[in-house]
Amino acid sequence: MRRLLFAGLVLATGPLTARAQTSAAPDAGAASITAADVARRIGIIADDSMMGRDTPSRGLELTAAYVADQFRSFGLRPAGDSGTFFQRYPITRRRFEAESSAVAFASAGSRAEARFDRSARYIQGQITGQPTTGSVVLVGGPLDPEKAGRLPLRDKIVLYPIAVGTGAERTTEVTRAIRLAKPSAVVLLADQPQAAFAARIPGTTIPRTAVDLKLTSPPIVEVNQAAVASVLRAARVDAGAVRTSATPVFRELPGLRLTVTLKDSVLHRLTAPNTVGILEGSDPVLSKEYLVFSAHMDHIGITPGLTDSINNGADDDGSGTTGVIELAEAFSRPGARPKRSIIFLTVSGEEKGLWGSRYFSEHPPVPLSQVVADLNIDMIGRNWRDTIVAIGKEHSDLGATLERVNRAHPELDMTAIDDRWPEERFYFRSDHYNFARKGVPILFFFNGVHPDYHQPSDSPDKIDSEKESRIVRLLYYLGRAVGDAPARPRWKPESYREIVEEPPHP
Repeated sequence: MRRLLFAGLVLATGPLTARAQTSAAPDAGAASITAADVARRIGIIADDSMMGRDTPSRGLELTAAYVADQFRSFGLRPAGDSGTFFQRYPITRRRFEAESSAVAFASAGSRAEARFDRSARYIQGQITGQPTTGSVVLVGGPLDPEKAGRLPLRDKIVLYPIAVGTGAERTTEVTRAIRLAKPSAVVLLADQPQAAFAARIPGTTIPRTAVDLKLTSPPIVEVNQAAVASVLRAARVDAGAVRTSATPVFRELPGLRLTVTLKDSVLHRLTAPNTVGILEGSDPVLSKEYLVFSAHMDHIGITPGLTDSINNGADDDGSGTTGVIELAEAFSRPGARPKRSIIFLTVSGEEKGLWGSRYFSEHPPVPLSQVVADLNIDMIGRNWRDTIVAIGKEHSDLGATLERVNRAHPELDMTAIDDRWPEERFYFRSDHYNFARKGVPILFFFNGVHPDYHQPSDSPDKIDSEKESRIVRLLYYLGRAVGDAPARPRWKPESYREIVEEPPHP
């Protein structure tokens, strides 16, 4: 899971259902999902030898090969490139050209330019080499991500005064929500001494690796306020007042013109893997439709300078990758194959910005119109023993199907509950979103984060494999229900309008 906030949350969901209260004996598929298998597979995926599974890296390649070997042993059909289980997508290593880039401010005869070698920082987003201009809007104050995401920012340049070092997590989330509203560019306005700001620049000029999808994403840059103070005064922009405002700020600035010019150069090109296998459905008609089980197999690699420097990513997302493998094995058992076909997908580059799932959604092995649902798994091995969050229940009738399946299997002692953090917009923050934006109904299974999130201490020994095995069995029964249903899942009309008809870019 990328860029999540810590949520030290204990949920009270009532007493556990007695294990003796079983609704039915588990079938061969469900019986194949065991705590021992979960522990063994997470131990392989999150072993130190995988070196944190960064994208790209040798450890990621080894992980993809392991997943492919498992798929092959279950008799899945390869659905990657050239008859293999691997779908490879292009990534590019680029160097930001600070000396050729600038952010120009102009108002009422006053002009100033923030240069990227001393008073501006590139953060992320598309670099075209061409100037980006447009009408400017000022936002700020006590914005939260939900409010920011609803502002009319499309095709505008957003000027957002921030307080450096104060509320950094919230600033990150608000900035992301602003980006999802499709502005043409986002300019963060910092108020720091020149020396302090300049000290933060070198980290943004090192070469970067990015997915090469030829897709648009608005550039986000940060400008030190002191470098453009005279133009801000001419445009009557009081950035300090915006930062301390007691109410959210949204104001058009017709008297201010911004021009963002960013340039970079290509150092080299690489590829990274997704791993894809298909189990054909049993029905001659419904087998032409597909259910997807997905998880990301990458993590964040190595943190230099630590005694234990390898970020094993056992929960994030060794647990989800293991879940997909367990489900592939379960559905391949005699009698477990549903009427619809199933795509088992492990993607990479999630931690970088949903790279692999974005590529898959743009280059699927079957038409996405034939994909009826995506059930995405990202972190299911920790926290509450009797509870798993299922994000997206309210957006389609998959939520009702899940609740029906959950009630039918009290022996699992596992309750799927609604999104506990709607204000954090987790719906838009893992690989399922790249299916949703294309019109595929989704559910996202997630147990929340913990103090070991994105730390070397997210290790296999801390996984509750027995708990995870019960979650995966719940997903198995849900997959059977969706795979055998006469009708495919349906969106709620209002959710379809919000997410599909006007989808924000991830």
